[in-house]
Amino acid sequence: MANELIINVSPFESRVALLENGNVVELYIEREAESSLIGNIYKGRVIKVLPGMGAAFVDVGLERSAFLYVADVVDHYDDFYTEWRKDDHSGNLLSLASPCVCSHSVPIEDILQEGQEVLVQVAKPPLCGKGARLTSHITLPGRNLVLMPTVNHVGVSRRIADEGERQRLKEALAAIKPPDCGLIARTASEGVQVDKLQDELEFLLQIWKNILRKKETAPTPSLLHRELDIVLRVVRDLFTKEVDRLIVDDMDTHAKILSFVESFQPWMKMNLELYQGPEPLFEYYDIEIELQRALGKKVWLKSGGYIIIEPTEALVVIDVNTGRYVGKHNLEETILKTNLEAVKEIAYQLRLRNIGGLIVIDFIDMEKEANRDKVYNALKEALKKDRAKTSILKMSELGLIEMTRQRSRESLHHMLTEPCPYCDQKGFIRSRTSVAFEILRELTATLTSLGGEQVTVELHPELANVLLDLGSAVLEQLEKAHQRKIVLVNNPNFHWEKYAIIY
Repeated sequence: MANELIINVSPFESRVALLENGNVVELYIEREAESSLIGNIYKGRVIKVLPGMGAAFVDVGLERSAFLYVADVVDHYDDFYTEWRKDDHSGNLLSLASPCVCSHSVPIEDILQEGQEVLVQVAKPPLCGKGARLTSHITLPGRNLVLMPTVNHVGVSRRIADEGERQRLKEALAAIKPPDCGLIARTASEGVQVDKLQDELEFLLQIWKNILRKKETAPTPSLLHRELDIVLRVVRDLFTKEVDRLIVDDMDTHAKILSFVESFQPWMKMNLELYQGPEPLFEYYDIEIELQRALGKKVWLKSGGYIIIEPTEALVVIDVNTGRYVGKHNLEETILKTNLEAVKEIAYQLRLRNIGGLIVIDFIDMEKEANRDKVYNALKEALKKDRAKTSILKMSELGLIEMTRQRSRESLHHMLTEPCPYCDQKGFIRSRTSVAFEILRELTATLTSLGGEQVTVELHPELANVLLDLGSAVLEQLEKAHQRKIVLVNNPNFHWEKYAIIY
């Protein structure tokens, strides 16, 4: 089956699903009020240096102060701001002069002082109540290249396996890169000619020059460069030759994507489609069902076994159980088959739910070391498709595997759920924001086809407050567009997740 990118756009959020052979493997959600900060570049001010933590708090204009670890600091900040290398032909600012990457052994108080201005980029968004993580190692990603103006380095994506192509790209990058700048060839650069790479490099260098010019006159703190929104990021990063179709359900977004594709990858525009069917796009592809399943704790395996996924504050625990599967020959074989089946499902769920940080997997105990090695190797192999970096330790005699997975954005669990108010926050329910947006999507999809002069939405008062707070503008637009009144009726006896739309 084809690999597809499905993009659902609404005034309040954008949702992207990556389908491989018909299965949803990755989900991206960006809400209008909570747009991603990753990749944004700021001119900030150090407000507190913490020698004992090897970090500093930096004010970049966000609600919560961001933090900058010593390992993420480019050393010699005087050089960082004053000794810029000039291009011999145009006189334009290009890159840092002899930047030096700071090591863990250098005390942070020797590099940063309170009140100092710094140029930083968001490496990780605010997660779990913590501020954003910053870095001064700036990276500017393009379609085929990543420009690193603060380090002198050439690299090639590890997903390009052909050694001849890797060597060709390394030589091409070494020939075109400016002195004291770094370049990485992304996966999409495979087979791309040098002149195309040169054109993209000039584009990225122009962005960097503009950032430097803004820095000279911008107040502190201020945003100097905003990363692309979720839709264009996905087009840039995921719409490769491995994807057969990109389907989007919004005409304006379709036009925006088409313009982007024609500029950077014109041969791909034939794979771009505008969906205009009567059924909502995510429902047509059964993605809404997968989205709900991705919030459940228990995931059944085809054999009758199951896994339990339990997020905690510090880590995520995954437990494997035989369930209804009784096997055919002996206990060890039954356990091995269950564990091997669970490995594939675990690797899939990690990508789908975007689970990051420390993960502990409790496989069913196996007596034979050879079987434990089989499960460990199977997990390593299954995680090769994952774009996020992972690190896995060998299975212990107790059947435990400890691993980490790169955390670059909120997991689906944190984004779409909140502590349950009915059980003293011991469990989780779908968040009021998620349910409110579901109501807006349902109203948008059904108002056109149904009659009547008034639509009544019966819901819990807490849900009504969130709906009015986040969606009042959308409700007004729907009323004007369809000439119908939308009335919210509070029902305190309703569950927070329950609502009824009456036409």
